[in-house]
Amino acid sequence: MTMKKKLPMGIEDFKRIRSEGFYYVDKTGLIRDFLENEAYVNLFTRPRRFGKTLNMSMLKYFFEIGSDSTLFDGLEISKEKELCAEYMGKFPVISVTLKGATGENFAEAKDMLRRIIGKESMRFQFLMQSDKLTEIEKNQYMALVNTNKAGVFTMPDEVLKDSLQMLSQLLQRHYDQRVVILIDEYDVPLDKAYQSGYYDVMVELIRVLFGNAFKTNNSLYFAVLTGCLRISKESIFTGLNNFNVHTVKDVQYREYFGFTDDEVQALLRDYGFMGKYNMIKEWYNGYHFGNLDIYCPWDVVSYCHALKMNPSEFPQNYWVNTSSNSIIRSFLGRANATTKNEIEQLINGKSVKKRIHQELTYRDLDSRQDHLWSILFTTGYLTQHGTQTGDLTELVIPNKEIQWIFVEQIRDWFEEKTTSNRERLENFCRAFQEKDIFAIEKGFHEYLEDMISIRDTSVRKGMKENFYHGLLLGILGNMDDWIVQSNVESGEGYSDISIQIRRKGIGIVIELKYAENGAFDEACKEAVKQINERNYEESLIKEGMTKIHKYGIACYKKRCKVITE
Repeated sequence: MTMKKKLPMGIEDFKRIRSEGFYYVDKTGLIRDFLENEAYVNLFTRPRRFGKTLNMSMLKYFFEIGSDSTLFDGLEISKEKELCAEYMGKFPVISVTLKGATGENFAEAKDMLRRIIGKESMRFQFLMQSDKLTEIEKNQYMALVNTNKAGVFTMPDEVLKDSLQMLSQLLQRHYDQRVVILIDEYDVPLDKAYQSGYYDVMVELIRVLFGNAFKTNNSLYFAVLTGCLRISKESIFTGLNNFNVHTVKDVQYREYFGFTDDEVQALLRDYGFMGKYNMIKEWYNGYHFGNLDIYCPWDVVSYCHALKMNPSEFPQNYWVNTSSNSIIRSFLGRANATTKNEIEQLINGKSVKKRIHQELTYRDLDSRQDHLWSILFTTGYLTQHGTQTGDLTELVIPNKEIQWIFVEQIRDWFEEKTTSNRERLENFCRAFQEKDIFAIEKGFHEYLEDMISIRDTSVRKGMKENFYHGLLLGILGNMDDWIVQSNVESGEGYSDISIQIRRKGIGIVIELKYAENGAFDEACKEAVKQINERNYEESLIKEGMTKIHKYGIACYKKRCKVITE
């Protein structure tokens, strides 16, 4: 039996993947298409975790002088003999990622930027012995790599602003060949600066750094940048000519970021997971780049890795765990009634039509609510559906994973709002203690009115029940002197919600049901019957609770009904 290749979990270095026997989905056709349509400065924008960093690593190993050409053996680009002969291994390459160029203040962020560029400059220490460089030029190089006793790079601000241009000039002098510059995650420093309150000074620094590197740099052959957002040209790319931007709306390069359906099927066949194809498509496909449907590669690889460990593993939310989802929280925090209704439509599988602004500055985000639709689109929370209608783009949630993110963030946001109105919260919870069914129904109905309902018929009944279960659990869990537990083993099963009010000796058992087509009475009776048949009160009695209240609650859309034994 042939050993299957290792899955590259979190590995974004092309050389390591190719030389250490990891599975690789061939994206080297990007090199051919790029060289056939080469521009001076190129920006690729895609959501996070769609292979941008791995592609940049691939470009580095293809173009850089001294790279191992065998890394590309058998790959698509190796068929292009003339291109490989002319371009492979022929250029000095400066390659940096600005992902770590962040800080709580501007000084910290600048230190990180010094460190990133300084470490990249250290790769070229042979410049100190180069007979092509003058002593002045060698001193310029030393200014890039000098550190203090603590190992902290000390390049002055003026050197930092000129660092990429200076390094490229020195490399051109040594090799007598113009330079390729690769900058990954170019927008991360601006994102952090916006969040932390030093946006204006960071914009100015990046504008000067990029301007020197890309606009007035005769040593540059071409540059490639990647990021999530297309930052306004007027903001940091002022005056750049021959500047090409490739976004998720463009047909060109559509297949090179993320996995196509054919690539996913090939991977699943290789690992014997074709039986999971429909589930993977439902959870991780649905992104529309250009006119092609694309899977999130991080999700597909992560789930296949989980399946290797446990073949019965259910799909998980891998993308959500890779960074903050604060953009959704920000969006919900400002949502008016119209926007909430639109979000509800999206969660329920429908679409909305919005004008998408592809060029924004971070300052624009706060200026208009409509701009947040553009951010949700460019960062991968929404995707295009169908063809463009005039200047309006039809938007949908791409798949079940992102739908789950919306639902969870909405529930968290709602629970925050709930705790802010303490009197309302305590009155609602007291109704459970006092067996006031009318007050429970009225209070829960009011909470549901504030919420976004889950009505998508494609969502399984159990998932709908889980939504209402989680919502009620979050509300009741805010009572400081109540012991509120979920899915507690008791009697012959697991009760949905179990509550101990010890100072009063009261135990509460709650079972929730989803009332299909509004059949409230039947669902409530089924819930109470389940409590009794499975003796859910048993654990509460063992804990010393002398009064047991049993509630069957049925929910449908934004309505509910409550009965007690």
